[in-house]
Amino acid sequence: MLDIRSLVFPDVKLIRWKRIVDGRGYFAETYVRRDFAATGIAQEFVQDSESRSDAAGTVRGLHFQISPFAQAKLIRVLRGRIFDVVVDLRRSSPDYGRTIDVELTAETDEQLFVPSGFAHGFCTLQAGTEVMYKVDAAYSPEHERGILWSDPTLAIRWPVLEGDAILSEKDRALPLLHDLPVYFV
Repeated sequence: MLDIRSLVFPDVKLIRWKRIVDGRGYFAETYVRRDFAATGIAQEFVQDSESRSDAAGTVRGLHFQISPFAQAKLIRVLRGRIFDVVVDLRRSSPDYGRTIDVELTAETDEQLFVPSGFAHGFCTLQAGTEVMYKVDAAYSPEHERGILWSDPTLAIRWPVLEGDAILSEKDRALPLLHDLPVYFV
């Protein structure tokens, strides 16, 4: 059974699934296509990806892909905790450029659904954090884009200071939001 609620952006959803716990541990169905489709999430996921961040304060993102490989994502923490951020990139949206954040942990039985048209990123809150993503379009380096995680116009209250964040060189070089072309109407 799923409990799905919309966040500030109606298309971005926080999904809670149910664990069945016994003396051995637990069992859970974290994705059943039929159940997701019944709640309006009808994407066909085609790729699972996983990341592990060895240190707290690791920032990944803010990433997205453009058409024809724009991706919807279903994000779940397998181990540890993250500060997860979503940015609305739909130029015609009244929420264009606005952000939301949510903390996801391995213990809360929650996932975050992010449709295409949004940038996504996170900061690890614990060492050894592992995150799994389901996406509805395969990764395409030619269509990968991003926004600088520390863009001051986004005013994201990251849980790590800019000088202490651990980032890839690629993520350090991402453009500011106002420098992006229109990718999503």
